[in-house]
Amino acid sequence: MRAFMVAATVSVAALGIAVSAQKVTELGKGSGGSPHVRSESVVDGANVAIEYGRPLLKGRTPGKDVDPYEGKEWRTGADEQTTLITDKALKFGNVSVPAGRYGLHTMPVNGTWQLIVHKRPKGWGIPYPGKADELARIPMTMGKAPKAGENLTIAVEDSAQGGTLVIDWGTTRASAPFTVG
Repeated sequence: MRAFMVAATVSVAALGIAVSAQKVTELGKGSGGSPHVRSESVVDGANVAIEYGRPLLKGRTPGKDVDPYEGKEWRTGADEQTTLITDKALKFGNVSVPAGRYGLHTMPVNGTWQLIVHKRPKGWGIPYPGKADELARIPMTMGKAPKAGENLTIAVEDSAQGGTLVIDWGTTRASAPFTVG
């Protein structure tokens, strides 16, 4: 019985660490009415945060009758544009993103998405700020969300090799792994 209690305690402690790694703070409603959040994680010593509006599907289908539209840049959220904040440089494949504050957009192309990081950290996000302000376009891996979600969810997950920026909406998951440094 004692061995079981120790194992259960260790399991609960490990679960607590995993759950507490992602901190989500409600920021209120955006000017367009959608809930806004700040999602924060620490990945290999880097403080990484995403601030974004969480639109609801309301029976719509991503890529069909609601943003993102095929071949067009999308602010990847509701109301004001989505913002990435990092206090250390991040590297997505061979693309370096220096420490700082950046706007995030995505663009679906032939069933895949590109993550677009641009230098304009504030604004409504539409119209798209333009390619002149882009820092990078990063290919994303497409998959199925572990659980269908009504609200758009953006998270930074820690991993053994760095982290992964994850976007879930409906049954769609788009992700981009990164390292710190």
